[in-house]
Amino acid sequence: MLMKALRVGLGQLILLGDAVSRPRPQRRSAQAQVEVAKKAAGLSLYQFHACPFCVKTRRALRRLNVPMTLHDAKNDPVARDRLLADGGKIQVPCLHIQEEGQSRWLYESKAIIAYLEQRFAGAV
Repeated sequence: MLMKALRVGLGQLILLGDAVSRPRPQRRSAQAQVEVAKKAAGLSLYQFHACPFCVKTRRALRRLNVPMTLHDAKNDPVARDRLLADGGKIQVPCLHIQEEGQSRWLYESKAIIAYLEQRFAGAV
């Protein structure tokens, strides 16, 4: 019980830190932002709200100004079941990539951020 209280407290501190130091979104022309939104339409992030690695990944999304559907794999049983059934394991963050009729599940915050950087950092 003590460990759960500690974990919840630390999660709230992480969220507070994120809220007060949130990065500014990348600026783009309106047309470039529409293109980014089109490219991101096939992406969705499975995450836990207070997970530090998920916060890190969401900060990268904000910094890169990439709109994306977020799925709460902790509190949404449908999202959790889909993550397990299609992704193979309940591990967050997990980026679901659907493009050209193919579906991929990318785990690990570093790999997800590297993918996002490669795909969206240069879109100005």
